[in-house]
Parts: sequence; structure tokens; C-alpha cells
Amino acid sequence: MSAGLQPFLSDAVVALRAPTQVWSGRDGGLGAQPIDGIYHGDTRFVREALLTYSTAGGASVPEAISVGEVSASTVSFTALLRGIDDDWPDPKVRLERVRTVEPGVVRERLTVRSHLTAPVSTNLRLRLVPDFAPLQEVKAGVPGSGTWTAHGDDQTLRLESDATTMVLSAPAAHLSSEGEAVVIEWTVECPPRGEWSAEWTVELDDPGLIVAPAATEPRWRATGAPAASDSRLRRWVDRALSDLDALRLTLPGSPDEFLAAGAPWFFTLFGRDSLWAARLLLPVDPGIAASTLRVLARMQGTKVDRTTAEEPGKILHELRAGELAMPGEGIVLPPVYYGTVDATPLWVCLLTEAAEAGMPEPDVRALVPALRAALDWIVSSAGDDGFLDYVDETGRGLSNQGWKDSGDSIQWRDGALARGPIALCEVQGYAYEAAVTGARLLESLGEDGARPLREWAAGLRRRFAERFWVTTSEGRYPAIALDRDGRPVDTLTSNIGHLLGTGILDPDEAREVARLLTGASMTSGFGIRTMSTDAAGFWPLSYHGGSVWPHDTAIAAHGMAREGLRHEALAVVDGLLAAAETFAFRVPELYSGDDRSTTPAPAPYPAACRPQAWSAAAAITCREILGV
Repeated sequence: MSAGLQPFLSDAVVALRAPTQVWSGRDGGLGAQPIDGIYHGDTRFVREALLTYSTAGGASVPEAISVGEVSASTVSFTALLRGIDDDWPDPKVRLERVRTVEPGVVRERLTVRSHLTAPVSTNLRLRLVPDFAPLQEVKAGVPGSGTWTAHGDDQTLRLESDATTMVLSAPAAHLSSEGEAVVIEWTVECPPRGEWSAEWTVELDDPGLIVAPAATEPRWRATGAPAASDSRLRRWVDRALSDLDALRLTLPGSPDEFLAAGAPWFFTLFGRDSLWAARLLLPVDPGIAASTLRVLARMQGTKVDRTTAEEPGKILHELRAGELAMPGEGIVLPPVYYGTVDATPLWVCLLTEAAEAGMPEPDVRALVPALRAALDWIVSSAGDDGFLDYVDETGRGLSNQGWKDSGDSIQWRDGALARGPIALCEVQGYAYEAAVTGARLLESLGEDGARPLREWAAGLRRRFAERFWVTTSEGRYPAIALDRDGRPVDTLTSNIGHLLGTGILDPDEAREVARLLTGASMTSGFGIRTMSTDAAGFWPLSYHGGSVWPHDTAIAAHGMAREGLRHEALAVVDGLLAAAETFAFRVPELYSGDDRSTTPAPAPYPAACRPQAWSAAAAITCREILGV
């Protein structure tokens, strides 16, 4: 299958409750944009939804005037029905659509309100086009439509496409199938200065789903999140917690929750993303850290499998219901894929932090076997040069296996791509922190094995200082990576921000890294750029080569705070708050690295996911740095 164009997301409206989501235009309609649709799991069930009303001159489309995102799961759309209004300038007949998404259910309440002194009569007609297209085809810009059959009566219709089903119901309406579409029609009789309401619902089922909705309320909803004095921070935190609530998932048969990576493409378990999101959220909810650790421990690698990149002790990268093909990229990932170099040390780091944050000791002890396996993988995976590296051995997997996983993310300053195996700088920091804190945790539990871990960590720290540091016209800093020949790839990037607070840098080195990250070439004023403006490959809308990723910036800010560099950390947080305000406090996956001194707001990266779990969780990190 050849690739089309990935749908833009930046102007679309989304309501979600994982694993279900609805994307639409600002008028509430579906079909004007490629992303539009009703989705459940990895399937788009409906691609179009057009609402019209009858007038003396024929069918008209309501004229949208506002959209209000009540919460992550509820959106309200308001429109005018001027075709049945009087001739006065003030609009007196309006339509409100309140869309609510629950796991496997989408319901919409339609309310016509009139301020006219005479009754209002009209017909509302909603035309839905079922789709049953695989999510990955929608992402690739080449969606096909599945075939379906309909059964039922004029109140309820059941649509089936293979094992996937959709049940439409609309009391007091008339349902019918009409070619490729399903039509719901209402007769509206609105009394003088009164209102009329009706509701329609669609229930979605995919028996092949490998994830399930969370069954409990989030801890922060039960206990309440601490308030913030800065109104921007307060609004960002409130929005972020609503989005994180809607992103919670479990695996079937397990109560343990984790955070889906983000909407619309990643309603599933991602090792790195779920770990970082839980880690950033730790001050608000240690429970989701503990449950994420358990979920990933149960899927920890036990054997060597070249096709899936599984190895004993390794934490997985991604879980899907089936093989994941990426048209145009030559990438085909197996359903359970372990192609990540950083998830395993990050799992250890989260466990040690969760234990220190009050995770019950019996729960920690239950994870000691997984901890030992992860630490063994970290130590044994260090290559001949003593560093953790990666290379795709199949030719069909991810060529880059750190958080910057796009094909062009590891570049030299002249723009040339580095060749693997690749040893990323931040992964060495994660590994060092994992070994040191893992040793401390084992020791606190009366377990053996701490001493050799500390010795290995000390050697890694020494080797890192000898091999990774480069000097260019921008200054002295750690290279983004070592290439296959062991040469330091000399581009100044945000990756070095992840080293802060891990302990692999000495205080002077940490100060120099923070100075560079808050300098003109790296900070946009809305966050830290992924790549320096002085690099040949820099472009402000490059996915990993000049854009700003809020979680990446928050991790660096958190590291600065851990190093005692509070002034620098506060400056970085101020940039994130400014960015959050421009995005109405639903901060996307990434945005442009344009400079704040020349633009009032960063340009959206049009295909950025939102909400994204680790971008939302960055709000909590900012709150902690500000001391709220």
C-alpha cells in the first residue's frame, strides 16, 4: 500500500474516553477533514455525519457560532437555525449539540431553543456514513471502507462488519439505511419561547480489542489536586488531569491501569510513553506508577526473538492487536514489539521513585524479580564499548529506538545522518540512574547485588565523561550519540537535558548543559528546541529536528531543579506556561520551535497528537517546580 498524506489534527475538535474518540470540525460535523470520525480501538466506525434542518427553501446546514470543550469527554456545539427564524437581526432559534463519549459509547443530545412567540416546526436529519476502516489506514491517508450490513427497525439499527458491530438508537426518531449511509430523522415541534430535545446513541464493539477502559475513578479526582496560584498553571493542570483521566486504560482481565500514549493514534500501551507519563504524574498519583510497572513487568521479555526484538529482562515498546504496517516507510512492527533501548532503564527509575514516594513495600517486593531481570538486561546489553546502543536487526523495525524515533532524528551538525548501532546520550544517563537507584532499592530491601551495580555505574559514568563530550562553536556539551564507529555525533540537541538529575554529570557539567539549553539557539521562549538553530538540519517544524516537545522540555526543567539550578528551571517553566496558554491549555504532542521574540505564539505542528499523555503530565512537573 502506498502512503497518502497523514491527516492534520490541529484544527479538529476531539472528545474522548479511551479507547473511544470522536474527531470533528468546530461545527460538530464529521467528514470535512480526513481525521473526522467516530473511532473505537483501532477502527473508524463512522467517517461522516451531516446534520441538516428543513426550511421553506429546502434543507439547510445549521450555522455554527461556538464550540465549548466541557471536559475531555464532553463537547458542546452551538449553531443558529436562521432558515426558520424571523427577520429581526437578533437570532432567536438556535441548536445545541452536546456530545459525550464513554468507552464504547457515543451519545449526542440535540436541543432546539426558540425565543419566538410562535411555535417552530422543522425536521432534523442526521446522515451518517459508516466506515469500519483500520485506524492505521486513516493515519497513512489511504483509508478504505469496510463492507457492512444493517438489521433492525426504525428505532434501532445494528450494523455489522465482520466481527465488529455498531448499534444506533434514537428514541422518537426514524432510522433507515440509504445506500452507503444511515439516516436519523426527527420531527421538531418547538413551543413558543420553549425548547425541544432528542438524543441519539451509538454503541461500538470490537471483540479484537487488546485494551479495556479503566474501571475506577482516578486518584486525583478522589483526593483533589492542589490548587495553583498562577491562573495559567491552574487551568493547565485542570485540563491536563481531565485529559489524563480520559487516557487511562487497562489490559483485559487486569485492574492495573496505565496511560495510553495519546489520541488519535496511540490508544494502547507504550513502554516509554506510559512510563514517562506515570513518572511525571507521580506527585499526583503514585498508584498509576505502581500499576504501570506491574503491567509492563507482566510483559517483560523472557527470550531472545529477533523478529520482535525481545530479550530477557527487556521492557516492551508497543502493544497492538495485529501487525502494524507504516505505508511508505518500510516499517512493519509485530503486535508485541520490544524495539526500544530506553524503556527498561526507565522502568527501573520509575520503580525506585515510586518506592520512595510510598508504594507499599509488599508491592515493591513483588516486583524484585522483574527489577533484577531489568538490571541484568541493562548491564548485559552494554556493547563492547560499555554503552547501551541499538540497531534494528530485521530491516522492518524502527531505525531509531530512543524517544526521538523518526528516521532522521540522529544527525551530525552538517545534517548528515548518523549510522548505527547508535548509543544515545540520554540512555546512558537513564542506565546510570537505574543502576545507582536500583542498587539502593535492593539494599533497602535486604537484597544482594548492590555492590556490582554501583561498580558498573561508576565505570559507565567514567566512560561517558571520556567519550561523549564534544567542543564546537556552540560550546562544550555531550554529543547526542555515538555512531557505529564510536564517534560522538556532535549536534547540540535537547537530549542532553535528560542527563540532568541522573547523576551522570558533575555539578559543573550540569550547569554548562543548563546554560546551553536556556541559550538562544536552544530555547524558543516556548520551550526547549529538539535541535539547535545552529545545526544544518534545524527546521522549526521538523518532528525531532527543531520543534519543541513539552514533555522533553519538562524533563529538562525537572532535571535542572534536581541539580539545584532553580533559576534556569523557572525560566523553562515560564516558556511552557506561555505555550500552554496559546493552545487553550491542551498542550499538544509538539509544536514549532519558532522564537517567542518574533512570534506571539508557536505554530502548531499540524499532525501532532492531542491530548498526549506525557505532554499533559508535563503540567504536573511544572507545578512541582513552582513549589505548588
